Amino acid sequence: MPASPSIDVRRLRKVYGEVVAVDDLTFAVPRGAVLGLLGGNGAGKTTTISMLLGLLEPTAGEIQVLGVDMLRHRYAALPRMNFSSPYVDLPHRLTVRQNLQFYGRLYGVPTLQRRIVEIAEHIQVADFLDRQTGKLSAGQKTRVALAKALINKPDVLLLDEPTASLDPDTADWVRTYLKDYQAETHATILLASHNMSEVERLCDDVVLLQAGRMFDRGSPRELLERFGREDMEQVFLDMARGRGRGLESLRKDEAAQ
Repeated sequence: MPASPSIDVRRLRKVYGEVVAVDDLTFAVPRGAVLGLLGGNGAGKTTTISMLLGLLEPTAGEIQVLGVDMLRHRYAALPRMNFSSPYVDLPHRLTVRQNLQFYGRLYGVPTLQRRIVEIAEHIQVADFLDRQTGKLSAGQKTRVALAKALINKPDVLLLDEPTASLDPDTADWVRTYLKDYQAETHATILLASHNMSEVERLCDDVVLLQAGRMFDRGSPRELLERFGREDMEQVFLDMARGRGRGLESLRKDEAAQ
Protein backbone atom coordinates (compact mmCIF):
# COMPACT_ATOMS: atom_id res chain seq x y z
CA MET A 1 0.00 0.00 0.00
CA PRO A 2 1.52 3.36 -1.03
CA ALA A 3 2.40 5.84 1.71
CA SER A 4 0.01 8.74 2.22
CA PRO A 5 1.20 12.07 0.79
CA SER A 6 3.05 14.51 3.00
CA ILE A 7 0.77 17.32 1.83
CA ASP A 8 -2.83 16.71 0.79
CA VAL A 9 -4.96 19.71 -0.19
CA ARG A 10 -8.56 19.29 -1.30
CA ARG A 11 -10.88 21.94 -2.75
CA LEU A 12 -9.08 24.71 -0.89
CA ARG A 13 -10.66 28.13 -1.07
CA LYS A 14 -9.86 31.51 0.50
CA VAL A 15 -12.07 34.57 0.03
CA TYR A 16 -11.47 38.11 1.28
CA GLY A 17 -14.76 39.96 0.88
CA GLU A 18 -15.37 39.87 -2.87
CA VAL A 19 -11.80 38.83 -3.71
CA VAL A 20 -11.18 35.11 -4.29
CA ALA A 21 -7.49 34.54 -3.48
CA VAL A 22 -7.53 30.73 -3.78
CA ASP A 23 -10.29 28.94 -5.65
CA ASP A 24 -11.00 25.19 -5.49
CA LEU A 25 -7.34 24.15 -5.29
CA THR A 26 -6.59 20.43 -5.02
CA PHE A 27 -3.15 18.80 -5.07
CA ALA A 28 -1.05 16.25 -3.18
CA VAL A 29 2.71 16.07 -2.66
CA PRO A 30 4.21 12.59 -2.15
CA ARG A 31 6.69 12.08 0.68
CA GLY A 32 10.16 13.11 -0.37
CA ALA A 33 9.04 15.07 -3.42
CA VAL A 34 9.65 18.72 -4.35
CA LEU A 35 6.61 20.60 -5.69
CA GLY A 36 6.92 23.98 -7.35
CA LEU A 37 4.06 26.46 -6.89
CA LEU A 38 4.23 28.99 -9.72
CA GLY A 39 2.15 31.99 -10.66
CA GLY A 40 2.26 35.73 -11.05
CA ASN A 41 1.84 38.23 -8.24
CA GLY A 42 -1.59 37.70 -6.69
CA ALA A 43 -1.96 34.15 -8.03
CA GLY A 44 -2.44 32.74 -4.52
CA LYS A 45 0.97 31.19 -3.77
CA THR A 46 1.69 32.91 -0.45
CA THR A 47 -1.95 32.58 0.64
CA THR A 48 -1.75 28.83 0.00
CA ILE A 49 1.45 28.51 2.02
CA SER A 50 -0.09 30.53 4.87
CA MET A 51 -3.07 28.17 4.97
CA LEU A 52 -0.78 25.13 4.94
CA LEU A 53 0.97 26.54 8.00
CA GLY A 54 -2.30 27.32 9.75
CA LEU A 55 -1.60 31.06 9.73
CA LEU A 56 -4.74 31.65 7.68
CA GLU A 57 -8.04 29.81 8.06
CA PRO A 58 -9.46 28.59 4.74
CA THR A 59 -12.91 29.68 3.69
CA ALA A 60 -13.50 26.09 2.60
CA GLY A 61 -11.57 22.90 1.90
CA GLU A 62 -9.33 20.40 3.65
CA ILE A 63 -5.61 20.35 4.42
CA GLN A 64 -3.60 17.41 5.73
CA VAL A 65 0.13 17.59 6.41
CA LEU A 66 1.98 14.45 7.51
CA GLY A 67 -1.41 12.82 8.03
CA VAL A 68 -2.59 15.59 10.39
CA ASP A 69 -5.76 17.59 9.84
CA MET A 70 -4.33 21.11 9.91
CA LEU A 71 -7.71 22.72 10.53
CA ARG A 72 -8.21 20.81 13.80
CA HIS A 73 -4.85 19.53 15.07
CA ARG A 74 -2.13 21.62 13.41
CA TYR A 75 0.04 21.69 16.56
CA ALA A 76 0.61 17.95 16.10
CA ALA A 77 2.34 18.62 12.76
CA LEU A 78 4.01 22.02 13.23
CA PRO A 79 7.11 20.71 15.11
CA ARG A 80 7.94 18.68 11.97
CA MET A 81 7.41 21.61 9.59
CA ASN A 82 9.11 24.91 8.91
CA PHE A 83 9.12 27.70 6.36
CA SER A 84 11.26 30.46 4.92
CA SER A 85 10.23 33.73 3.31
CA PRO A 86 12.25 36.91 2.76
CA TYR A 87 8.97 38.80 3.18
CA VAL A 88 8.58 37.75 6.83
CA ASP A 89 11.08 39.61 8.98
CA LEU A 90 12.76 38.04 11.98
CA PRO A 91 12.96 40.32 15.06
CA HIS A 92 15.44 43.04 14.10
CA ARG A 93 16.79 43.80 17.56
CA LEU A 94 17.74 40.19 18.27
CA THR A 95 21.04 38.89 17.06
CA VAL A 96 21.12 36.04 14.57
CA ARG A 97 22.10 33.67 17.39
CA GLN A 98 19.23 34.88 19.58
CA ASN A 99 16.75 34.41 16.74
CA LEU A 100 17.96 30.86 16.14
CA GLN A 101 17.81 30.15 19.88
CA PHE A 102 14.25 31.47 20.07
CA TYR A 103 12.97 29.45 17.12
CA GLY A 104 14.97 26.40 18.14
CA ARG A 105 13.26 26.41 21.54
CA LEU A 106 9.91 27.03 19.89
CA TYR A 107 10.38 23.88 17.80
CA GLY A 108 11.82 21.88 20.70
CA VAL A 109 15.18 21.24 19.04
CA PRO A 110 17.41 18.95 21.17
CA THR A 111 21.09 19.91 21.72
CA LEU A 112 20.15 23.33 20.39
CA GLN A 113 23.52 25.07 20.79
CA ARG A 114 25.24 22.35 18.79
CA ARG A 115 22.55 22.59 16.11
CA ILE A 116 22.98 26.38 15.86
CA VAL A 117 26.71 26.01 15.29
CA GLU A 118 26.08 23.29 12.72
CA ILE A 119 23.43 25.13 10.72
CA ALA A 120 25.34 28.44 10.92
CA GLU A 121 28.34 26.78 9.29
CA HIS A 122 26.21 25.01 6.67
CA ILE A 123 24.29 28.15 5.66
CA GLN A 124 27.37 30.38 6.03
CA VAL A 125 26.01 32.76 8.67
CA ALA A 126 28.60 31.95 11.35
CA ASP A 127 30.53 35.18 10.74
CA PHE A 128 27.58 37.33 11.84
CA LEU A 129 25.88 35.16 14.46
CA ASP A 130 26.22 37.90 17.08
CA ARG A 131 25.14 40.78 14.86
CA GLN A 132 21.64 42.26 15.13
CA THR A 133 19.44 40.81 12.42
CA GLY A 134 18.14 44.25 11.46
CA LYS A 135 21.67 45.38 10.54
CA LEU A 136 22.24 42.63 7.98
CA SER A 137 22.15 43.01 4.22
CA ALA A 138 19.15 41.67 2.30
CA GLY A 139 21.15 38.63 1.17
CA GLN A 140 22.36 37.90 4.70
CA LYS A 141 18.79 38.12 6.01
CA THR A 142 17.70 35.60 3.37
CA ARG A 143 20.38 33.16 4.50
CA VAL A 144 19.39 33.63 8.16
CA ALA A 145 15.74 32.97 7.25
CA LEU A 146 16.84 29.71 5.62
CA ALA A 147 18.91 28.75 8.69
CA LYS A 148 15.82 29.37 10.83
CA ALA A 149 13.75 27.21 8.45
CA LEU A 150 16.15 24.29 8.82
CA ILE A 151 16.86 24.60 12.56
CA ASN A 152 14.52 21.69 13.42
CA LYS A 153 15.44 19.50 10.43
CA PRO A 154 11.84 19.61 9.14
CA ASP A 155 10.12 16.77 7.33
CA VAL A 156 8.03 19.32 5.42
CA LEU A 157 9.68 22.54 4.28
CA LEU A 158 7.68 25.42 2.77
CA LEU A 159 9.79 27.94 0.87
CA ASP A 160 8.57 31.27 -0.49
CA GLU A 161 11.22 32.77 -2.81
CA PRO A 162 14.14 31.21 -0.86
CA THR A 163 16.87 32.80 -3.00
CA ALA A 164 15.42 36.30 -3.29
CA SER A 165 18.05 39.05 -2.83
CA LEU A 166 20.94 36.60 -3.21
CA ASP A 167 23.69 37.08 -5.77
CA PRO A 168 23.87 34.35 -8.45
CA ASP A 169 26.77 32.49 -6.81
CA THR A 170 25.15 32.37 -3.35
CA ALA A 171 21.75 31.49 -4.84
CA ASP A 172 23.33 28.58 -6.69
CA TRP A 173 24.98 27.43 -3.46
CA VAL A 174 21.62 27.57 -1.62
CA ARG A 175 19.91 25.50 -4.32
CA THR A 176 22.66 22.89 -4.11
CA TYR A 177 22.31 22.82 -0.32
CA LEU A 178 18.54 22.38 -0.53
CA LYS A 179 18.90 19.59 -3.08
CA ASP A 180 21.46 17.81 -0.87
CA TYR A 181 19.28 18.32 2.25
CA GLN A 182 16.27 16.85 0.49
CA ALA A 183 18.25 13.88 -0.81
CA GLU A 184 19.73 13.19 2.64
CA THR A 185 16.58 13.60 4.73
CA HIS A 186 13.87 12.72 2.17
CA ALA A 187 12.05 15.86 3.27
CA THR A 188 9.05 17.07 1.30
CA ILE A 189 9.49 20.59 -0.08
CA LEU A 190 6.93 23.02 -1.46
CA LEU A 191 8.67 25.83 -3.32
CA ALA A 192 7.05 29.08 -4.48
CA SER A 193 9.43 30.88 -6.79
CA HIS A 194 9.66 33.31 -9.70
CA ASN A 195 13.06 31.88 -10.65
CA MET A 196 12.29 29.42 -13.41
CA SER A 197 15.78 27.90 -13.59
CA GLU A 198 15.45 27.22 -9.85
CA VAL A 199 12.17 25.43 -10.48
CA GLU A 200 13.61 23.33 -13.30
CA ARG A 201 16.58 22.36 -11.14
CA LEU A 202 14.79 21.50 -7.90
CA CYS A 203 11.20 20.46 -8.65
CA ASP A 204 9.82 17.02 -9.42
CA ASP A 205 6.38 18.46 -10.10
CA VAL A 206 4.94 21.92 -10.76
CA VAL A 207 1.52 23.50 -10.14
CA LEU A 208 0.80 26.57 -12.26
CA LEU A 209 -1.59 28.99 -10.55
CA GLN A 210 -3.58 31.69 -12.28
CA ALA A 211 -5.99 33.91 -10.32
CA GLY A 212 -6.08 31.41 -7.47
CA ARG A 213 -6.96 28.40 -9.64
CA MET A 214 -4.83 25.55 -10.93
CA PHE A 215 -3.99 26.38 -14.53
CA ASP A 216 -1.86 23.32 -15.23
CA ARG A 217 0.26 20.70 -13.50
CA GLY A 218 3.08 18.34 -14.41
CA SER A 219 6.79 17.75 -14.19
CA PRO A 220 8.94 20.48 -15.75
CA ARG A 221 9.60 18.17 -18.70
CA GLU A 222 5.89 17.42 -19.16
CA LEU A 223 5.01 21.11 -19.10
CA LEU A 224 7.74 21.95 -21.60
CA GLU A 225 6.41 19.29 -23.96
CA ARG A 226 2.77 20.31 -23.48
CA PHE A 227 3.47 23.99 -24.11
CA GLY A 228 6.03 23.27 -26.83
CA ARG A 229 8.66 25.39 -25.10
CA GLU A 230 12.36 25.09 -24.31
CA ASP A 231 12.37 26.39 -20.74
CA MET A 232 10.00 27.10 -17.86
CA GLU A 233 10.29 30.87 -18.25
CA GLN A 234 8.62 30.57 -21.66
CA VAL A 235 5.92 28.36 -20.13
CA PHE A 236 5.32 30.95 -17.40
CA LEU A 237 5.07 33.76 -19.94
CA ASP A 238 2.61 31.77 -22.05
CA MET A 239 0.37 31.35 -19.01
CA ALA A 240 0.73 34.98 -17.91
CA ARG A 241 -0.02 36.33 -21.41
CA GLY A 242 -2.92 33.99 -22.14
CA ARG A 243 -1.13 31.90 -24.75
CA GLY A 244 -1.46 28.58 -22.89
CA ARG A 245 -4.73 26.66 -22.81
CA GLY A 246 -4.42 25.19 -19.32
CA LEU A 247 -5.31 21.85 -17.82
CA GLU A 248 -9.02 22.61 -17.36
CA SER A 249 -9.41 23.50 -21.04
CA LEU A 250 -7.61 20.33 -22.13
CA ARG A 251 -9.83 18.19 -19.90
CA LYS A 252 -12.97 19.74 -21.40
CA ASP A 253 -11.68 18.90 -24.88
CA GLU A 254 -10.95 15.31 -23.84
CA ALA A 255 -14.43 14.93 -22.32
CA ALA A 256 -16.05 16.27 -25.49
CA GLN A 257 -14.25 13.75 -27.74
